[in-house]
Amino acid sequence: MALIKKLNGSEPQWGDNCYFSENATVIGEVKMGDDCSVWFNAVIRGDVNYIKMGNKVNVQDGAVIHATYKTAPTNIGNNVSIGHNALVHGCTINDNVLIGMGSIVMDNCVIESNSIIAAGAVLTEGTHVESGSVYAGIPAKKIKSVSPELLDGQINRIANNYLKYSGWYK
Repeated sequence: MALIKKLNGSEPQWGDNCYFSENATVIGEVKMGDDCSVWFNAVIRGDVNYIKMGNKVNVQDGAVIHATYKTAPTNIGNNVSIGHNALVHGCTINDNVLIGMGSIVMDNCVIESNSIIAAGAVLTEGTHVESGSVYAGIPAKKIKSVSPELLDGQINRIANNYLKYSGWYK
């Protein structure tokens, strides 16, 4: 069973139809919507600030979501995929976003809707990703716009697949 831990008077909350793998960790002031999934070895640690996640968010294997004490909470919208081993820290991610495998999103970054952060990208502190953009590299820069094919074939497909995959484990 996942480690779901109350800390400093705050207990994780989640909506309907959520899945937590056996070794996922969710601590403190964390609030998730419906249809979310937290996969193997993923950590969502709301100990120093809050973490809010919308509906249909998947946090894939080994990903870490955290915040910064008193200054940078983490807000994640709806239909968001956080890829394997990604680090999301003290930032805002709006709706319909794919955070690629092994990428890093630092404090005070804002990722607007319908965007993709490529695998291995590093968004340095305060980076603002415009809606409909693909960012890649170290430090990450805009490399192109999200086409309708990328929106459906990557962002929506992955979020929908993880909802399906979580049903296999329940």
